[in-house]
Amino acid sequence: MKTKLKTFTRRWWLMVVVLVLTTILAVALQNVKKTELINRTGQTFEKGVVVNVLRDNLQPDGTRVGDQLVEVEMTSGVRKGQTIQMTSSSGYLFGAACTEGLHVIVMQSVAGETTVSSVYSQDRGGILILFAVLYLAALVIIGGWQGLKGALGLAFTFLAIIFLYLPLVYLGWPPLWTSVLICAVTTAVTMYLIGGPTLKTVVASAGTVAGVVIAGLMAAIFGWATGISGWNVSDIETLITLWNTNGINVGDLLFAGLLISSLGAVMDVAMSVASSMGEVLAQNPAMHRTALFASGMRIGRDMMGTDSNTLILAFAGGSVSMLLLDYAYDLPILQILNSNNIGISVMQGLAGSFGVVLAVPVTVVLATFLYTAGRHKQAA
Repeated sequence: MKTKLKTFTRRWWLMVVVLVLTTILAVALQNVKKTELINRTGQTFEKGVVVNVLRDNLQPDGTRVGDQLVEVEMTSGVRKGQTIQMTSSSGYLFGAACTEGLHVIVMQSVAGETTVSSVYSQDRGGILILFAVLYLAALVIIGGWQGLKGALGLAFTFLAIIFLYLPLVYLGWPPLWTSVLICAVTTAVTMYLIGGPTLKTVVASAGTVAGVVIAGLMAAIFGWATGISGWNVSDIETLITLWNTNGINVGDLLFAGLLISSLGAVMDVAMSVASSMGEVLAQNPAMHRTALFASGMRIGRDMMGTDSNTLILAFAGGSVSMLLLDYAYDLPILQILNSNNIGISVMQGLAGSFGVVLAVPVTVVLATFLYTAGRHKQAA
């Protein structure tokens, strides 16, 4: 029992220290004073339930025009328990098609006895949480202990982006290099959770960081050659406000986002190659370095065929609506190929895939030398 406790302590003490330090840093960063970009004094978003539809806007053909007049029983906020009349627009971005019993989010402004309210959207928070829980449950049930550790790594990565990356960038840290730091930390934590304090973890972590950095470098080269940067994104008019008020280098956000988006695919390749090569060497401890390297490259090539498509298809899928509009308007091919949006999508897909592909030889080289280093020392 004592031996198991010592083994457990040796394995997890470093992880506990990292989690404690990151938690302390995250808590400290929540006190960041933000520049007020819009006056929301008195405005809150509250929950409510539609109890009556006083005026509907459903047309005979099934469409909705204008807005609805509904009664909503507030379930949160200063008007909790009260039933308030309000409108619900039928826009595609705001409002909701209200029916009795529908849970909604209400945009509300209260000044004394005066209340101005409108339906902002359907309340989706519970459904989002439910689907996230179902995914994590499936991961744990099917993956067992390894699935649980993978879920913890995923949760850590998500929280690190929200509570570390965003505040640090807002405080003026360079977006690109901060994303490299966050990727390195989350990779180390995730790999350690999955592989423990082993050479496999070191190899997979180093291969992942190398692949992510390569993706960033390829994106930077592509951007330099084509004249595309983070200043060409569609929402630059909104982002430039952050540059004016806080001095945030919004031009680097495009490349920083690419590093974060490619992290998962590169991590998958690096861990798969490192783990497979470890198993190959375990079955044949006397295997020569040259043979181990060749075996690792064969394993990596099999993964490239599918994983190299992962990011390209992901970014292509995100551009389907834009591509359909281009097709519908029958735009000239020269206009499409040279538009900023298409250039950015191509850059993201190809640069991320460069990271996936080139992470393979880097991981194979690291695994070949690190896995066999101890053996050569013993022979000496």
